Amino acid sequence: MKTRFAQLLAIVLAFTLVAAACGDDDSTDTSAEATATDTDTAESAEAETEAPAEPGTIVDVAVGAGSFNTLVAAVEAAGLVDTLNSTGPFTVFAPTDDAFAEALDALGLTAEELLADTDLLTSVLTYHVLPIEASAETVLTLDGESVATVNGASVTVTIDGDSVMVDDANVVTVDVLASNGIIHVIDSVLLPPA
Repeated sequence: MKTRFAQLLAIVLAFTLVAAACGDDDSTDTSAEATATDTDTAESAEAETEAPAEPGTIVDVAVGAGSFNTLVAAVEAAGLVDTLNSTGPFTVFAPTDDAFAEALDALGLTAEELLADTDLLTSVLTYHVLPIEASAETVLTLDGESVATVNGASVTVTIDGDSVMVDDANVVTVDVLASNGIIHVIDSVLLPPA
């Protein structure tokens, strides 16, 4: 059986060599062109896979992160999805799920109670949004300044060494890019002045 396989392999190899030797110069050029085309196609495919995908909107990025479930539910309940999916640009100081849990506990509210009070919800959520795109580099220039939010009230930025605070919340992650703005993650929920 091994002998028969070796003979068959030898015949195929010999046939391939004869076919290659009988070809004219045009076929050689064509195969060189085909190789170049294959290389170009491979490089194009590689470039397409290396190109970074455009991030989604602020809402898309928050949903994709998986740590902003309460924030996303609140945005939906307040009817702000279309706003935060619009052109912007926006800067969102986004509290994590843990931050919302602590705030609800401190306020003596359940998530359901908060989500049902759309006026309060809208006031709190819009207090987390700036009507500009402010990267971390820009935020660092705002030490001690008050910045107007979409809510109409202002937040105060404070910088102490490596610590950046917005009101009483620590900024824990910066420059999460979205197609219509930027997100900075904070460790507590901002409450607008009464």
